[in-house]
Amino acid sequence: MDDNQERQDFDLTESDEQLSADEKTILDELGIVGAARRKFLGQNMAAALGTFAFHLLAKEEVFATLAASPDAVFASTAGVENAVKVLLKINGSTQRLEVDSRTVLLDALRERLGLTGTKKGCDQGQCGACTVIVDGRRVLSCLTLAASCEGKEVTTIEGLADGDNLHPMQAAFIKHDGFQCGYCTPGQICSAVALLQEAKNGDVSHVTNNLRTSPQNLELSDEEIRERMSGNICRCGAYPGIVAAIREVHSGRETAQTRHFPSDEEVAIAFNEGKADEIVQIF
Repeated sequence: MDDNQERQDFDLTESDEQLSADEKTILDELGIVGAARRKFLGQNMAAALGTFAFHLLAKEEVFATLAASPDAVFASTAGVENAVKVLLKINGSTQRLEVDSRTVLLDALRERLGLTGTKKGCDQGQCGACTVIVDGRRVLSCLTLAASCEGKEVTTIEGLADGDNLHPMQAAFIKHDGFQCGYCTPGQICSAVALLQEAKNGDVSHVTNNLRTSPQNLELSDEEIRERMSGNICRCGAYPGIVAAIREVHSGRETAQTRHFPSDEEVAIAFNEGKADEIVQIF
């Protein structure tokens, strides 16, 4: 006996075990055996399940129309644990919330206020996708408690534009192709806007040459911009466009968007001057 015949016999025996004696007799009298019997059983099972589902749906529809009994007892809805009342000023609008004292600003913005422009990336303060501006300073909203922002001015990506008029940084990002998938872009733009304010305040960075004085309106080199934006990760690698956008807004001078493949001479000069990392900006 070959394997196919053994498998058919096994399937037939297994199917027969699910039948009563009367069902087996009827099938034998009808001449339904072998593969035909398995097909017949499958069709019957499908029909039975369909009928069951139809009756179940009908019952649910009937129950849905019934009014609850006046004496019915319902489980109480769980309230907010460790509830605190918070008054937040979001994009110029005052918002009053009752939240768990452990709720972070990111979740309050997205889940309670529907401001989903701020993105949840790593949720550990490492990628910068959740960056927002609080009282003029950029913060990681996934590590900032909502309760700690009581009475403070919070600006998200939704609050930068003036109606249909984009913020200069938003327009520059579009012009210089400073984003691809766009997931990290809200955090990038908020970080860049706050970065310019830091430069106006004279805040220094790790690469600032003179740390003894803190002059106002620091001139930001590309190196300074890269250092100050290092907390915002772009997995698409749109860094050259991001730097170009920030440079244009910072300088106030509109720059042309140019792209070309570097010549062998340009590559050689860049390597000789130790500026190989700048070659990517030529593309």
